Amino acid sequence: MKITRLFKDKLAKVSSAVLLVGVVILLFVLFFGLIYKSTPLLTEHSLLDILTNSVWAPMRGEFGFLVFILGTLWVTLLALLIAVPLCVLASIYLVEYASDRLRNMVMPLINVLAAIPPVLYGVWGVLFVIPLISQVIAPLFGITVSGYSVIAAGFVLAVMIFPIMMSIMVEVLQTIPQELRSVSLSLGATKWETIKKVILKKARPGIMAAIVLAISRAFGETIAVLMVCGNIPKIPTGIFDAGYPLPALIANNFGEMMSIPQYDAALMFAALLLFVLIFGFNLISRIILNRLEAKV
Repeated sequence: MKITRLFKDKLAKVSSAVLLVGVVILLFVLFFGLIYKSTPLLTEHSLLDILTNSVWAPMRGEFGFLVFILGTLWVTLLALLIAVPLCVLASIYLVEYASDRLRNMVMPLINVLAAIPPVLYGVWGVLFVIPLISQVIAPLFGITVSGYSVIAAGFVLAVMIFPIMMSIMVEVLQTIPQELRSVSLSLGATKWETIKKVILKKARPGIMAAIVLAISRAFGETIAVLMVCGNIPKIPTGIFDAGYPLPALIANNFGEMMSIPQYDAALMFAALLLFVLIFGFNLISRIILNRLEAKV
């Protein structure tokens, strides 16, 4: 019996190690595979020129990715500016103020939003968000636009990342010991002072982790953003301008221009660039989270 238990323990240890190594190898295979497929582009153009050039004209041999990098950053940043404050405040209300009955009723509905296919969010954006921007919001600023813009993509993306971000934030806030709240209130702090100075400070690493996870999804979201962002290869100068994020570029052109070697390589480079952006962001975020956790 003891030998069997030791064998199972050893088998579990080896299996876990093999799976971990497999995941790491897969990561490197994906990275170097994208580099290999991007080689025809990288041999013809310098990396600096590709990243800083804003002209996208594949038929003339010009592959400027600055347009798509800035488009991705515009849409992601706007989505975060909309979603993060709403998620934090809504999570605080559900955990600290709402009754158990209301919380148990709302949270399943929020989780259902996470299961809705992205294309439905895109359709909702076309039918509701685009007319709202073109007929209501833009005219308030004296601007006439079609509505297909980075702010429309940011709004749709904010709604898409809202469920996952809020679910994690609610769980994080619920893990804060009740004793911390009781001690703060017993010392004369108000409810809001307790939330601001004690609860949010203690939950900061978890809240940051939720934001990081949401950003990782936002960077790679394709269909819904593609349907509302405008897809014009031009650097956005305002929130009502059209944008063209990297995922939309890949989805729009993959398979259509694969017979042109440099165009094919350019799309592979777009995937590589997106991979590096997400990996680099997660790496930096992990370092920041480690420092936050050390301070708490």
